[in-house]
Amino acid sequence: MKDHSFIQTMNINDKSVLEMLNKLIVINRLNKSQILQMVNLVSISNDINDLSDNLKWESSKSFH
Repeated sequence: MKDHSFIQTMNINDKSVLEMLNKLIVINRLNKSQILQMVNLVSISNDINDLSDNLKWESSKSFH
C-alpha cells in the first residue's frame, strides 16, 4: 500500500497562523515589503521555523 501522506503547509486563512504572523510583524518591526514577502512565503512554509528560514533565505538572496 502506498503512503499518500503529504506535508501540511501553513494556511494564511487560519486564525492561529494570522495571529502568529501579526506577532512576527510587531516583534520584528517588519516594513511593508517584508510583510508582503512573509505573506508570500507562508503558503510554502511548513511551520514558523520553516517560515523564518525561508525569510532569511530570501533576504540573503536580495543582498547578493
